[in-house]
Amino acid sequence: MNIIKSTGTFSFYTLISRISGYLRDILIAIFLGSGPIADAFFVAFRIPNTFRRLLGEGSFNAAFVPSYSKELVKGKRKSENFANNIFNLLTIFLLALVLIIELFMPFFVSLIAPGFKTNPEKFALATQLTKITFPFILFVSLASFFSAILNSHNRFAAASAAPIILNIIMIGVLVFGKVLGEKLVIFLSYSVSIAGFIQAIFLILFVKKFFKPQFKLKFKISKEIKLFFKKLLPSVFSSGVTQINILVGTIIASFQASAVSILYYADRIYQINLAIAGIAIGTIILPKLSSYIQQNKKFEIYKIQNKSMELSLLLSLPATLALIIANEEIVSSLFGYGSFDKSSVRNSAEALFYFSLGLPAFSLIKIFSSFIFARDNTKTPFYISTISILLNVLISVYYFKDVGFIIIPIATSISSWVNSILLYAYLHKENYFKFNKTLIIQIIRITVSTIIMGICLQNLLYYFDSQLSFENKYKFIYLFFLVILNILIYFVLVLITKAFKLSDIKIKY
Repeated sequence: MNIIKSTGTFSFYTLISRISGYLRDILIAIFLGSGPIADAFFVAFRIPNTFRRLLGEGSFNAAFVPSYSKELVKGKRKSENFANNIFNLLTIFLLALVLIIELFMPFFVSLIAPGFKTNPEKFALATQLTKITFPFILFVSLASFFSAILNSHNRFAAASAAPIILNIIMIGVLVFGKVLGEKLVIFLSYSVSIAGFIQAIFLILFVKKFFKPQFKLKFKISKEIKLFFKKLLPSVFSSGVTQINILVGTIIASFQASAVSILYYADRIYQINLAIAGIAIGTIILPKLSSYIQQNKKFEIYKIQNKSMELSLLLSLPATLALIIANEEIVSSLFGYGSFDKSSVRNSAEALFYFSLGLPAFSLIKIFSSFIFARDNTKTPFYISTISILLNVLISVYYFKDVGFIIIPIATSISSWVNSILLYAYLHKENYFKFNKTLIIQIIRITVSTIIMGICLQNLLYYFDSQLSFENKYKFIYLFFLVILNILIYFVLVLITKAFKLSDIKIKY
């Protein structure tokens, strides 16, 4: 396996997904803005979408891949039986979950958005929309299961491309925004569940080469199955800690008008780099790393871990600095249209600034967690994640009254840095990972390249100040040009400093 090539494949489709997601969110911002209707929709969308991120972006993968890899060694029949039993149990559980939540939806929404209860109209709309979007959880969870099987066989393209379906269908609805009028938010909610169904069907077409799902009410719960589900909850909790922190933030933000919407838009911007620098790399290295650990190939283990760490920082550090420097210009150019006014831009930009400070930590959590998951250990990341989430809640709740919604991204970043430091401390203590001389030199080179890029970006922003102003209708075009130019500058810099070599593309791990 070539980490860079595999990451490139995963990242390409992820990039397409995120770009189409941005287009979707731009249209949502135009038609819904950051008012009460937008708040209601984003709560309804946040719940199933958080579930998608929890299961689809590495969490399910982290529990499934090591277990499934063990069964593959035993033979195809063993692995198929293992996978089918999990498929049946997962389907039955999800059907029951969706049915129960649908029946008690008002109570469920009151837990997720307690602040909405002071506004009966907004609460009623959020309840109605969540009822429509919630079945998405069933379909996207099954899609995550199929993706995990494909990833186990080092097939990353289809799994990373599948989320694009959701964006395409939602954009298709938003195109008719003016025609649909007040009904737009209803149709938009239905499109979420429909997209989830299509996504699951799409992945079945690819996964049937390795596994043909057969739904049966009769199944065998072996010790391997018990062990998998024992690992699943800690895995979801720990691997999805960033998403859980954001969900916690949504709950707290519901007490302030428009805060849910503002945080959603900020969250959307930094997620693209997290998907590439953290999720993509963590997902790709897990199958091979698990295999090396089972074979006790120590040299290969350290080699793949160091390279993945290096690659993560190579991608996350420049993105962090760029978001810190140009947060307002980015938010304005992406979402500053229609109902999304100057005040919304300023508030989302401030939230983005504080989220950005935690971006390297968000990525490192994914990487460090993969190092531990590959060793069939889900308990340690679970305990550390619990500490992180409790810290996030304490900071957010304690300071929310005085500071407002902006404390949420601050608390998320602080708790994430604590999480990543504790994960590293455990890895270091167990002698699983250490910063060797080569990695330290590479980090210095990456840092130097990032600082020079940041200086260039600051000057470019000054030069294009008027073109990127809120009033300019074509500011997105200029932002796109600046992003491409800045990427090229950074690419040249990492080649000059030798932080990245073209020959790395050919290296296999």
